[in-house]
Amino acid sequence: MGLYIETCVRTDLETLWERTQEPDRHQRWDLRFTEIAHLPHAEGEPRRFRYATRVLPFLVVAGTGVSAGERHRAGGDRVSALRFASPHPLSLLAEGSGYWRYVPTPDGIRFLTGYDYRPRWGRPGRLADRLLFRPLMGWATAWSFDRLRLWCERGIAPEDSRDRWLLELAARVLLVTAPALAASLRPGPVPLAAVPLTVLGLAAAVLVPPSPRTPAARRCLRTPPARHREPRLLATLEQP
Repeated sequence: MGLYIETCVRTDLETLWERTQEPDRHQRWDLRFTEIAHLPHAEGEPRRFRYATRVLPFLVVAGTGVSAGERHRAGGDRVSALRFASPHPLSLLAEGSGYWRYVPTPDGIRFLTGYDYRPRWGRPGRLADRLLFRPLMGWATAWSFDRLRLWCERGIAPEDSRDRWLLELAARVLLVTAPALAASLRPGPVPLAAVPLTVLGLAAAVLVPPSPRTPAARRCLRTPPARHREPRLLATLEQP
């Protein structure tokens, strides 16, 4: 798969399954989606769903998908798989597929995902995807996984962890900009001391670790293990 994200969540399997499989809970922690809703489907068939992402206040990109899950496996783990597609002409993501695995361990639940997609817009779209969109999607997935972990382990609601992250981000930006801003407000030439102070602020903003109660993409594993494969369940799903 093109993207791989893994974290360890110290919670019970049912809680993690519920907060990732139920649309009203999933959309609370996953930065990639604004709305997720199940669509009608026949009994015994894979579940169909609609997803939407608000890109701008006046622009919502939507798509549909099909998913299936295995809750009772011989090894005690669980897996879900999905295929998705967006017909919206402004969506760089045309279609794709992925999966989630839930693997119980003595330290918690190994929760991991692998997914890939086909960008549209031809060569310009592939270039934009490689340089910007795909790194952004990887970061957003890892950040969201850590946000979910905080919800499960510490009881921090996704909305609260988002606000904490925004406050911490504002503080880091202030560390970098405050010396130069203060210097610009003083009459006369900019003091030479403003330069090293700005450099120190930048170093602190980059190097100081995030709060344990704030989501951080850096806490997630982004490289798949050597022995890694898609679940067979994915091959049973048709493109929506």
